Amino acid sequence: MRNIACLIFCILVIYKSTAAQDKTSGFPFSFVGKWKGTMQWIVAGKPTQTFTMQLRVHPTDSAGIFTWQIIYGDQEQDRRPYFLKPIDTAKGHWVIDENNGIVLDNYVFENCLKGAFTVSGNTIADNYCLENGLLKVEFTSIKLADKKTTGNGTTDVPHVDSYRIASYQVGLLHRID
Repeated sequence: MRNIACLIFCILVIYKSTAAQDKTSGFPFSFVGKWKGTMQWIVAGKPTQTFTMQLRVHPTDSAGIFTWQIIYGDQEQDRRPYFLKPIDTAKGHWVIDENNGIVLDNYVFENCLKGAFTVSGNTIADNYCLENGLLKVEFTSIKLADKKTTGNGTTDVPHVDSYRIASYQVGLLHRID
């Protein structure tokens, strides 16, 4: 019986050691670095606008906390120094702390960090996804006031709300360091 308990203990120690090594190759470590690229801002019926975006992700002196700095514009005129903090990494739950009382929940899905938040009547779904060494960034803005409800409101055909997509931003960021 002792041999079985010892074997189980040894297997658990090896498993935990291997899992700890794997953590340095996945999220958030795979996002660490300086990223830069061109974003497109698309609004239906209007000309597409382009702008430069950077994302800088680096570990801090606090265990598990990373910088999450977004910079917009070629002259880096719009800097947003946030922090990426773990909440429940086993469930892929992280937050982006804007350091002003705003804390946005985000979740890891394989090689993507996804979140959604509502501000001033607009819901914004954000997506940061590593694809073939590039970081694809997407923001979809949904106008909550522009809602259409259809359906009968029954068990078989419930009411369904649909919303106008106000804008869509998309771009590919390249690692620059």
